[in-house]
Amino acid sequence: MKLFYKTQRELANSLNEILDAYWESKINEEVLIKNVSDIYLNNSKKLLKGNDFTTVLKQQCGKRRLEVVAQILTMNKLIGK
Repeated sequence: MKLFYKTQRELANSLNEILDAYWESKINEEVLIKNVSDIYLNNSKKLLKGNDFTTVLKQQCGKRRLEVVAQILTMNKLIGK
């Protein structure tokens, strides 16, 4: 996993891979939370616009994945949703 992404599409693909790996029990919850938090901390402008996910992320990741991401970011107090 990279920490810095060039485009929102690359970022979305990475989030999809991480969440899918978690749902397939390839990584544990701790790794999921750390990876999502690290991605947000290093790419916040590509992830959120205002208080909402960017359109590209919504299209590429889908509602269920972004609900998990939002929950992780809220839980870690990185965003105030």
